[in-house]
Amino acid sequence: GVACTVRRTERPGHAAELAAACVALGVPGAPDAVFPLGGDGTAMEVVGALAGTGVPVGVLPGGTGNLVARTLGIPRDPARAAELLVAGRTARVDLGLVRADGGPARHFAFAAGVGIDARMIERTPAAWKRRAGVAAYVFAAAGAVLAGERFAVRVTADGSAWAGEAAAVMVVNFGAVLGDLLHFGPGIAADDGRLDLCVFAPRSAADAARALLRLARRDFRPDPALVYLPGRAFTVAADPPRAAQADGELIGATPLAVEVVPLAATFLVPQVHPGRASRA
Repeated sequence: GVACTVRRTERPGHAAELAAACVALGVPGAPDAVFPLGGDGTAMEVVGALAGTGVPVGVLPGGTGNLVARTLGIPRDPARAAELLVAGRTARVDLGLVRADGGPARHFAFAAGVGIDARMIERTPAAWKRRAGVAAYVFAAAGAVLAGERFAVRVTADGSAWAGEAAAVMVVNFGAVLGDLLHFGPGIAADDGRLDLCVFAPRSAADAARALLRLARRDFRPDPALVYLPGRAFTVAADPPRAAQADGELIGATPLAVEVVPLAATFLVPQVHPGRASRA
């Protein structure tokens, strides 16, 4: 058997406090790993608190989207997930550090961005999310695409700039989502010491359909509706300011400042990863 100690969170930010306290240097009986049970927000509180410590985090999905767990190939059943993670392996991956509108910095593992991804989180009622899970986000995103929502944005990646109208701008760490179904761009890996800025800039419904089909097929030939800028430091500014998200949680509004923290997180993952989102 595996000895474990259970701690319950009582407020936002409490998971980070508990994780930091239980692995503090010099504390006898510090754990070999920490297993947050909850949504992406709870998981990333723990990951952020343990960044750079080398203490493995085993994400147990208990929320709606569970993007971090899905990306790491962790099954959605918490009991099954715990079983596989205890018998699994460790993977060191990069993290992103994002500040929204000059506010406090927070870590993300999967992606931070503005546009369709943030709007679908903003528009999805809590009751709908509980019932439909990640499908609720997909339906909300589809509505935004069909409505043809675009906004003026200017982005930089290591000083290289791009400006125009976009439907979504994401700074991503992993290259795929939803069980390796949708890919964001070429050569994206979660352990290469960089992040990738992906701009989705269709001018019509036909542009959007073509771009989505290319992403599904991993066809990354040049396309005016898809812009890729790899780098280590990024800015995203929208006019007017737009809501922003990180790993499925609303974090405020643009402008965003994002940087990579190389190999800062250590995750427990199953021995066999069902997807190819990371080389880690």
